[in-house]
Amino acid sequence: MFATPTLIQRMRAAALALGTLLACAAHAEPRVPLYPGEQALYEKATDEGLVVSFDTGPEWANWKSLFAGFRERYPKVEITYNDIGSAATVVALDKARRRPQADTAYYFAASALDAKAKDLVAPFKPLNFDKLPQVFRDPDGRWFTVHSLNIAFLVNRKLVKEVPRRWSDLLKPEYRNAVVYLDPRSTGQGQVDVFAAAYAMGGSVDDPKPGADFFGKLKAAGNVMRVEGTTPYAKFVKGEIPVLIGYENDGLKARYVDGMGDTAEVVIPQDGSVSAPYAMSLVKNAPNPSAAQLWLNYVMSDAGQALFARGYVRPAVPAVALAPEVAARMPDAPQVHPLDVAKAAAKKALVDQLWSQATLGE
Repeated sequence: MFATPTLIQRMRAAALALGTLLACAAHAEPRVPLYPGEQALYEKATDEGLVVSFDTGPEWANWKSLFAGFRERYPKVEITYNDIGSAATVVALDKARRRPQADTAYYFAASALDAKAKDLVAPFKPLNFDKLPQVFRDPDGRWFTVHSLNIAFLVNRKLVKEVPRRWSDLLKPEYRNAVVYLDPRSTGQGQVDVFAAAYAMGGSVDDPKPGADFFGKLKAAGNVMRVEGTTPYAKFVKGEIPVLIGYENDGLKARYVDGMGDTAEVVIPQDGSVSAPYAMSLVKNAPNPSAAQLWLNYVMSDAGQALFARGYVRPAVPAVALAPEVAARMPDAPQVHPLDVAKAAAKKALVDQLWSQATLGE
């Protein structure tokens, strides 16, 4: 005869079964859907098993956390990447157009325009695409902004008694030989600086002259310390620059990551600024198109966008919920204008000319 299971044995068996069920549920892929059709897309991506993401260096914009989140959610799809720069990404895509190696590309949006013009990218509208400002996306989805960088004043409070709050403040005598910014003729950030100042001075992306004229006035006041050809971030962290006109994320990184603490203050000027878009695209004839779409959807999901904010860059999707401590470091800035990169790129030669005339008399 078989012995009848005792109550304790039955409870142990039930607990074991429940534990097995919970363990299986914990490994369900994915758990709570981010969007309709996610599971079906994941199954297709699983057959491919890989996504190759160009120019997403892990230490920039918190890509390492997005990689970790993607791998946790989609463990059957490996992700690999390189870090070669925006312009180099377009060159690499062009050279490999017959046999593409990349599935997705990430770059400053001006390079995305170049990739589109060269027919290197395919239309794809990811999650939250329609929420983006129109100037932050291609109508057909050949590129779309994933995050942006705001122009701000990065201020060393040990070297500056009064923190400037407006562009016009920088013209005051107390900022003599104190301001550093990047050369618009050779750097994209320098170009963006001019457009940011233009909005504050009554101009716009269509009328950059007020911005160029501002930098002329800044020089005439004797307040320009240097015009740099490459980012002087390390010099700012070392305490060599009183006021750097740069990107907000660098100032926040200096304050919260690289040791400056309260010495560094980050100010988005009250009279206006711009946000520079950084974009992604689905590569035309990508070898792993389903995995690529899965990755792009994750980047554009609320979860992915919130991870960007933890890297001190602004999410492209409006009204994404941020952790309280992150939101406190990146307050709303309604005075910031999304930069229309198509118009800005078309004005490149004009900005060079106007800035040279205003600051060098050329």
